[in-house]
Amino acid sequence: MASAADQMAANLSLASFAKATDLKKRLWFTLGALILFRLLSFVPLPGIDPRALGTLFDTTRGTVLDFFNTFSGGSLERMSLIALGVMPYITASIVVQLASSMSPSLAALKKEGETGRKKINQYTRYGTVLLAAVQGYFIAVGLEGWGSGSTGSAVLDPGLMFRITTVVSLIGGTMFLMWIGEQITSRGIGNGVSLIIMAGIVAQLPTALAQVFEGGRTGTMSPVMIIGVIALVVVLVLGICFMERAQRRVLIQYPKRQTARGQMQAERSHLPLKINTAGVIPPIFASSLLLMPLTIAQFAGNRVEGESAWSDALITITTLLQHGQPLYMLLYAAGIIFFCFFYTAVVFNPEETAENLKRYGGFIPGIRPGKRTEEYLDYVLTRVTVIGAAYLTIICLVPEFLIARMGIPFYLGGTSLLIVVNVTMDTVTQIQSHLIAHQYGDLIKKAKLKGGRGR
Repeated sequence: MASAADQMAANLSLASFAKATDLKKRLWFTLGALILFRLLSFVPLPGIDPRALGTLFDTTRGTVLDFFNTFSGGSLERMSLIALGVMPYITASIVVQLASSMSPSLAALKKEGETGRKKINQYTRYGTVLLAAVQGYFIAVGLEGWGSGSTGSAVLDPGLMFRITTVVSLIGGTMFLMWIGEQITSRGIGNGVSLIIMAGIVAQLPTALAQVFEGGRTGTMSPVMIIGVIALVVVLVLGICFMERAQRRVLIQYPKRQTARGQMQAERSHLPLKINTAGVIPPIFASSLLLMPLTIAQFAGNRVEGESAWSDALITITTLLQHGQPLYMLLYAAGIIFFCFFYTAVVFNPEETAENLKRYGGFIPGIRPGKRTEEYLDYVLTRVTVIGAAYLTIICLVPEFLIARMGIPFYLGGTSLLIVVNVTMDTVTQIQSHLIAHQYGDLIKKAKLKGGRGR
């Protein structure tokens, strides 16, 4: 039987949406912030020749920079102020979370509530500045040596001042983007950072579809291949929707309580464990860790082209870690699996859950409360996480392999589709929650009015 919340969710309509003024303000704020993000992606760095840069970037098609360009919404291709996107912030978040699990002092900060969370966020911002500065410097150095010669350089006036300006601009763009993401999370709808990444991917989808159909027109892609790509995308979207809603429901029973009629009745509930507890975090984290050193190597390799030993080493690294290469696939899969288990351990604590159940008198039938319940929840969660990690690995790696072999645009990869579908579902769920809360508020107001009239 459907719960009251489920019945109310089924009755949601455009009329209820029109009355939810707070929700509309949040949606407009989110839309405005994403539009601002897209506008910033067209503001170039000082001292860059956009035409020469576009010509030079065509030589990197199909490389790791093309994949990085997907996550930044084309900002890297245009070398805009937000060319680094939110990847430095994500990488800093990974480092801080890993440090929190290994450092007792940081672990104690996490338990201090809002004060500890603010301190950890501050450390993450410091790490973001540091990583953005390192990546920005290598990008500036790489741009100075990139394309020099017959093709012309993309930098109008190379030198120390250009490097300083580029580093400061990229740090400012990344920090402003991080601030926009935080504002969307607090004043808008959905997770701000995830929405920014999704907006960048969605902005590139028309270009990807145009490339596919252009390939069919010119004969580089057969009609059968195009139909196969479309069918694969549909299957991936349906599979993602199914797996993201799949969950393992653990039966929880509470002691018998006396009802209004004097009868003793046992209450039953369920503890839902999602198959994919980590969501889109593992692919984003794994991509971020792989993209940061590869981006540095790609730009630094252009700078040291004449230095044979260093240049050969960088070329070897970037070649081995290209899409579809065994080493890249292995590291990407290992990163996804690791962050699946790591992030699941961060968001779900079996010991704390078992203690809360024991405190409120709940228990799992056939399992003793306390330590046995903790061990059982850990056992079930591990098995569920294995399935979730396998699902994410297949979703992300199989399309990447096909992309490398068939020349399909990166924007149609499994990672991109996973982020778009997952973030969309999460945002729609939050919109639905706001509408349900608004309807509950209206019901409470009506009940108070009726109660007042009855006196």
